[in-house]
Amino acid sequence: MLSQAVERKRCASCERWTGQRQPGETPASVLIEAETATGLCQGGGWSGSERRARSACGHWRLWPALAAVDNANPDASE
Repeated sequence: MLSQAVERKRCASCERWTGQRQPGETPASVLIEAETATGLCQGGGWSGSERRARSACGHWRLWPALAAVDNANPDASE
């Protein structure tokens, strides 16, 4: 799997993207199958459109599963 940095604010780490992914080893990353992974945008600037994991827009919101990883490991930021 490929790691995508959350700080880049791409679809893979956005709550509005429905593609296959999983939280990375740290809260700062998300794992995707491939650069060509796709999913539907739901409620963002591209709502209803198929978007690639590495696409971006101005309506990005942190995927809650990544916040859960951060809360489960409070020492990860040290």
